[in-house]
Amino acid sequence: MIELTTPDAAAIEAVLSVVVIGRNEGERLVRCLESVRAMADPGGAVELIYVDSASSDDSPERAAALGARVIIVHPERPSAALGRNAGWRAARAPLILFLDGDTLLEPRFVVESLPEFRDPKVVVVWGHRREIRPEASLYNRVLDLDWIYPPGPSEFCGGDALMRRAALEAVDGFDATLIAGEEPELCRRLRAHGGLILHVDRPMTGHDLAMTHWRQYWRRAMRAGHAYAEVAERFRATDTPLWEREVRRNRVRAGVLLLSLLLAVLGMLGGWWAVSLLVLGLWLVLALRTALRVGWKSRDPLTRLLYGLHSHVQQIPILMGQLSFYWDRWRGRQRGLIEYK
Repeated sequence: MIELTTPDAAAIEAVLSVVVIGRNEGERLVRCLESVRAMADPGGAVELIYVDSASSDDSPERAAALGARVIIVHPERPSAALGRNAGWRAARAPLILFLDGDTLLEPRFVVESLPEFRDPKVVVVWGHRREIRPEASLYNRVLDLDWIYPPGPSEFCGGDALMRRAALEAVDGFDATLIAGEEPELCRRLRAHGGLILHVDRPMTGHDLAMTHWRQYWRRAMRAGHAYAEVAERFRATDTPLWEREVRRNRVRAGVLLLSLLLAVLGMLGGWWAVSLLVLGLWLVLALRTALRVGWKSRDPLTRLLYGLHSHVQQIPILMGQLSFYWDRWRGRQRGLIEYK
């Protein structure tokens, strides 16, 4: 068990601050905080901070009972970025570990990642996030592969990451006006300051996606589309644009898929079954091609095939998310947090 600083022990110098954000996480939050308490000793005291975005359950009380310093924010427009900013700005350690409240920390991730910071250019270290229960649903099984990236220098990190506090201060932290996509946007600014984002080949966190319904899947993909459009629009006229290629590619892919669906429906209505079969064959070929390309992510052929289907099906709700951003902008309003749990 690591040594935790108490919320009022300002005199104790922590070597690491762990910032956990959450909203109505319940028992998931308890498991997350217990995993932090069970981590391998990083060589000194650890400060544990929980930032709660106005939960309606007893998450703040649970966190306090487990030794966390609790910060409650009441934003008009909740976002993960706002919670993370509140956490790291209140933290005292030179290194900040960010975690989402629905994750479990791997015991040795921090202690094995600390040597990476001997390189002064390294400002972020992140490892592998994997689903805790991929067998719980097809969604969990497929989206588990979304977390897998090749190790080495990368352009971005996810919500779970170990960062230098000084680097966060240099760029003023996360952009709290974004409801999604805040980590890649932060990494863009960190890289512009000469920082290195390092993805390491070691377990970092287990994640509880808890996705069992199509509506959750659709809303998660819509949130991604909204983030693509908002971030791409923000940096369109800069020297270092972000996600413009992804935005254009999504429009093309989603347009082709929607057109093929229309042809399939017209084919069935008109009795032209060959057209419908041709469309079905097109989707299958696309899914198989993707399944072959991601062979390094999984040895299970069925999982890869399902992932191939997902990689194309999600293009449609991603496009809907893009369109929702432009619609809101035209109406002069900002969209609130897009939750899928």
